Amino acid sequence: MTFFNSPSFPGRSLFARRVKDSHPKEQKDPGWKLFGKVPPREGHIKDPKKIQKEYETKSGRAGPDNPTSPRQSARKNLDFEPLSTTALILEDRPANLPAKPAEEAQKHRQQYEEMVAQAKKRELKEAQKRRKQLEDRCKLEESIGSAAQTWNQDILPNWSAMRTSRRVRDLWWQGIPPSVRGKVWSLAVGNDLNITHELYNICLARAKEKWKSIAAPASDSEPDDAGSSDRESSLELIKLDISRTFPQLCIFQQGGPYHDVLHSILGAYTCYRPDVGYVQGMSFIAAVLILNLDTADTFIAFTNLLNKPCQMAFFRVDHSLMLTYFAAFEVFFEENLPKLFAHFQKNNLSPDIYLIDWIFTLYSKSLPLDLACRVWDVFCRDGEEFLFRTALGLLRLYQDVLTCMDFIHMAQFLTRLPDLIPADQLFQHIAAIHMSSRNRKWSQQHSGTKTTHITLRYKQRVMSYCRRFYFGLRHIVILHSISPWETRIF
Repeated sequence: MTFFNSPSFPGRSLFARRVKDSHPKEQKDPGWKLFGKVPPREGHIKDPKKIQKEYETKSGRAGPDNPTSPRQSARKNLDFEPLSTTALILEDRPANLPAKPAEEAQKHRQQYEEMVAQAKKRELKEAQKRRKQLEDRCKLEESIGSAAQTWNQDILPNWSAMRTSRRVRDLWWQGIPPSVRGKVWSLAVGNDLNITHELYNICLARAKEKWKSIAAPASDSEPDDAGSSDRESSLELIKLDISRTFPQLCIFQQGGPYHDVLHSILGAYTCYRPDVGYVQGMSFIAAVLILNLDTADTFIAFTNLLNKPCQMAFFRVDHSLMLTYFAAFEVFFEENLPKLFAHFQKNNLSPDIYLIDWIFTLYSKSLPLDLACRVWDVFCRDGEEFLFRTALGLLRLYQDVLTCMDFIHMAQFLTRLPDLIPADQLFQHIAAIHMSSRNRKWSQQHSGTKTTHITLRYKQRVMSYCRRFYFGLRHIVILHSISPWETRIF
């Protein structure tokens, strides 16, 4: 007991309550300490602009006796001034820390000047870039304006005489101005079917009646025939596809300004050609025409465009004609791009995997809209040959990329092309494609191709496609071994 009560034993004060000191020690030295940070100094915080001005005064750059130098006056033109770096680099240290050595202060000044110079260079470079973009845009607008004036004053009034001239063909290749594009397309496509505005109104009225009968509940009425039911299912498919047409533009969606127009064009065509009906891909073609033509003129151009041999073969799924187009394309593919052709053959990548989607929509779904319109310009001039020439131009443009890919990556790349494709480069590669093989042009090669030379694999694929189309199976097949055009929804 005496041991624990001994004053030498520290246990008595071990659990004793420590009384707080009512008079804490004052921190006299402002600034940083070794372990922790004291409260901030009382006083006004310097403004970065004030620090900048003090630095300029100390360095002798500005003042009443020292006028601003040319470099200082040039800085006033900058939109951006890095004042925060001044506050970090040029501010003096706290009083309890040693002052900066002269060498370190000089080094900080040099760093500050380098940062200002780099910011100045960046601003000047961006300003030059913006100025060049503005100049290029002005030049482009001037060239488009002069070209539109040439088309309106010289070419369109004398269309039949000048359409085949070398001057017009060169202007055509450079791209038709948007203001006259619709007129040129209408004249180039023609109206061999002799369709009038009145005929469009009649077909549209029939389509509206069909839509009303579909919307009304089926009571005592019985279907007329199998063709009528197929047409009704085709009309129902139009509603589904309109929302998928150029979704990024939002003008063809429900409530958009061109939703009802596109619906009317496709419905009228379905009643005009019940043997063809509506096939997926037509909505993109009609949408491009709507953007450049009036409603009735769009219907005229649309029906005549789909009546071309190539489009009719694909939209009616004429497998024998489709096979001849594939075979003719492979002839020119091997002639122009033998290395890439051998790579495709090695990986069993056939043209139907990527060509079907390109031909069905006339590249309007696969390419950017402005670039697709340029392809349409020359397509209206040269016909179906240019569609396959454009395909070879795309393959030539991305030849180096495709030769490093396997089957899966090549199929994915070709069915989903890059969003940014330089138009000038693409047309340069298209111009480098020669559409003649062994002194035979495209029309001669296509007409001379026999289906007996087509591989059995082609025939099986196209026949499978035809069976699903005519029986109306509505499903999606998600297999990489089956081409994308076989996975379409009908």
